[in-house]
Amino acid sequence: MTGVFVIQEDGSLIAMTEQPYDSEDVLQFLLAQYPDLLAGDQMDPTEPRRLLLISRETPIPVEEGGGWQFSCDHLFVDQDGVPTLVEVKRASDTRIRREVVAQMLDYAANANAYGPVTPLAVQFENRCAADGLDPEEEIRERLGPGVDPVDLWERTSTNLSAGRMRLVFVADYIPPELRRIVEYLNLQMRETDVAAVEIKQYAGGGLKTLVPKVIGLTEMKRVSTPARVAHVWDESSFFTALKEKHSAGVPAARRIFDWAKTNMPESTWGSGENGSYNIGMWHNGRWYAPMSMWVYGSLNVQFEYLADKPPFDREEMRLELLRRVNETPGIYLDPSTAGEKPRRPRILLGELEQDAAVDNILDVLEWFVGVLRDQA
Repeated sequence: MTGVFVIQEDGSLIAMTEQPYDSEDVLQFLLAQYPDLLAGDQMDPTEPRRLLLISRETPIPVEEGGGWQFSCDHLFVDQDGVPTLVEVKRASDTRIRREVVAQMLDYAANANAYGPVTPLAVQFENRCAADGLDPEEEIRERLGPGVDPVDLWERTSTNLSAGRMRLVFVADYIPPELRRIVEYLNLQMRETDVAAVEIKQYAGGGLKTLVPKVIGLTEMKRVSTPARVAHVWDESSFFTALKEKHSAGVPAARRIFDWAKTNMPESTWGSGENGSYNIGMWHNGRWYAPMSMWVYGSLNVQFEYLADKPPFDREEMRLELLRRVNETPGIYLDPSTAGEKPRRPRILLGELEQDAAVDNILDVLEWFVGVLRDQA
């Protein structure tokens, strides 16, 4: 049966008929190449979801420390840092009716409990390197020019640990059994969106067209899910929230902010539920953000985000940064956080109550700026 018609420039009409995909891998490849096929505009018509591919066959841990046995077909993230797990099946695969649901819930539960095996920023950068892409350009192209990379990964990590994510089943046909399950899960799950995306393929006259349709996402979820709440922070809202959540950290945060405003003026405000201030600067076309402050009262030292940027791609330079931070009175960060698998250790702003402690943090930031300026 014909379902789609194409009118060519000469006025002729081509009837295109629905065709199955040659293999599941074909559909997986198309999603990786064209994230718009997930129909982000149907998921949220008022603020269409823009999706960035992190990786394919993403490993999901099943125990603390990174042991894993699952791999999700695709992992995306949207402009608000909401992780989007995608599982692809063809209609001819009988697992699409029930087994795929248990599989997806396994992914979500373990990703929420243990986090990614490899930091998402690193997985994304590895994917870009394999595809010959510039990571920052890819973020801007897919998510928009206003998305700050450091803030994106912070929000993604926060959303993942809070269970704010999106689970998407993709197939060329969504059977009624799967649709009912998706609708039920949406009614029961507060922080997580669940959707099915049916992508039909039509062919005729040497042409192909793909028609995506989002199924099972209730109207209430489209407009009110907490996962999509976004807030752009500024000086006033940040310090108001910090005073409410962690008043002891306000004096240190104010001194650090005042210093950064003058000495690292490219520092940026974050967006999302948890406010942040990313202390950073552009250098040689790269964004460097050694520290970030958060309204829940922490100062993060971001070794993880420096690990691919020279000269801090060298472990000895990250350790030197850590050594200088550890000269702060009352502060000790484990050297492993700056080592082979760098992380983002946190210092409570309230622990920087002594003037000497804040003085040392500012000295560290001045040293950091000097290191970059001394580079060719």
